[in-house]
Amino acid sequence: MNIAPNILNAVNEWLTPTFDNDTQAAVKELMTTSPKELEESFYKNLEFGTGGMRGVMGVGNNRINKYTLGKNTQGLSDYLHEVFPNQPLKVVIAYDCRHNSNTLAKVVADVFSANGIHVYLFSDLRPTPELSFALKHLGCQCGIVLTASHNPPEYNGYKVYWEDGGQIVPPQDAAIINVIENLSYDKIKFNANESLIEYIDTEIDKAFIKSSIDNASFNTPAEAKDNLHVVFTSLHGTSIKSIPDTLAQAGYKNVHIVPEQAIPDGDFPTVKSPNPEEPEALTMALALADKTNSDIVVGTDPDCDRLGVAVRNNDGKMILLNGNQTMILMTSFLLKQWKKAGKINGKQFVGSTIVSTPMMMELATSYGVECKVGLTGFKWIAKMIKDFPELEFIGGGEESFGFMVGDAVRDKDAVAATLLICEVAAQAKAAGSSVYNELLQLYVENGFYKEYLVSLTKKGMEGLQEINQMMIDLRQNPLKEISGQRVIMVEDYQSSIALNLLSGEESTMDIPKSNVLIYYTEDGSKICARPSGTEPKIKFYISVNAELDSVSNFDAAESYLDEKIQNIIAGMQLK
Repeated sequence: MNIAPNILNAVNEWLTPTFDNDTQAAVKELMTTSPKELEESFYKNLEFGTGGMRGVMGVGNNRINKYTLGKNTQGLSDYLHEVFPNQPLKVVIAYDCRHNSNTLAKVVADVFSANGIHVYLFSDLRPTPELSFALKHLGCQCGIVLTASHNPPEYNGYKVYWEDGGQIVPPQDAAIINVIENLSYDKIKFNANESLIEYIDTEIDKAFIKSSIDNASFNTPAEAKDNLHVVFTSLHGTSIKSIPDTLAQAGYKNVHIVPEQAIPDGDFPTVKSPNPEEPEALTMALALADKTNSDIVVGTDPDCDRLGVAVRNNDGKMILLNGNQTMILMTSFLLKQWKKAGKINGKQFVGSTIVSTPMMMELATSYGVECKVGLTGFKWIAKMIKDFPELEFIGGGEESFGFMVGDAVRDKDAVAATLLICEVAAQAKAAGSSVYNELLQLYVENGFYKEYLVSLTKKGMEGLQEINQMMIDLRQNPLKEISGQRVIMVEDYQSSIALNLLSGEESTMDIPKSNVLIYYTEDGSKICARPSGTEPKIKFYISVNAELDSVSNFDAAESYLDEKIQNIIAGMQLK
């Protein structure tokens, strides 16, 4: 077998006594039976992306295992001692329903404790947003959650949070990565100091649920709550630990849980993908909604940071909302409630991202509130809160089905967001309206923005090269025209340059660098190209818009925008 030198060096390292016998045996097995898998397992180190580090579980430096997570944790321990010298250090660790999450979480706890760091370890699986909450609640400097969000069952991952409750961001992430990369595997301290590991559970749960209710409840009358029928599914994930109790304590009695999906299971047996962004994932919930004549469906991903929502249209049929629509609905509701309470005085903001709907800007402007826009990922919205302490954060989200209510949790949070969308639905129904009608009215008031995501999967080394080449082509030979519309502006977030193609004028963008390109056309359309930071995909985010003079003309306007989207897809050959 012909193995590249860099791969061979990595393989040989994993055959030394630093690694246990089972690991060495697994590497030897790959060498003899699966040379392609061997290459994939060792050709690079797993990297931190927008959502931390995710990968397939197995042996090798490009896989999730006790050694790659141990190395990360050892490097992080060294960094914590460096940044917080002579201070008692505390970290909190949570994990989801993934295979091996509990054992890998214990490995991480062992390494921290072996480095003299006090560890709070959840005694069972918990939602990711509860980790962010617990970090601040317990006064920790750092938090870790073992999760791979909605990735396939063979994946797991490792997300790092800092003392503000948000995920790590530049330049801190680079500093931590530098420490990790300069660390050899034989420096990992695996021998736990059990006296430094403290298990936590119900006390934190109670505080988290109370905080969720405090942040996401807005004086909805008990009768309105009683009249709302909700279907909820945890899609075999961690939200079953928090959302039913949160809704019950908030006063929602008519909550129907999909029983077949209520038991946490890392195989996700009833769905192809446990991702509420995928319509198929909510099939069973939609069936239960029709059976119970429910008003709204909510489904969450395995680590409970994203939520998918379905509501009834004016024909009584359940329709799935996309992430931009739920974000607009919840943001509008929050702004309305804050205005009603007299809390808007020009010192508030909402947060969004460069790939999300531009309608967020229109909505914020209509309430005299600033809309701050950052790179993809909630760590950037959390950073906004830290960077602008003089401003109050109302809420914010991104297109990928995530939302954050207030700043108690500094990450996307499907617990508070589920309660919030139920508040929206209950109050709308009580007023003789519906979530669907509220959305259409927002389009009339702010312009009808419609978004569409094209996600192309390119797996392995060859796929990575193909994705890289696509971005190179789009950069070096920018499109001058898309579907008959002139491109007037190209924003390159890697070079921080915005180029006006009509005037040739360049301007510098004051935003962290990222491998993202955005094209703007003369009719107001926006197309963003971005390789995923956590999955083998390149994503194209398309946004088009039109005026909507009345709700009665919605269908015609939507057909017009759908055609525009399909023309862009065809024009850019994205199928």
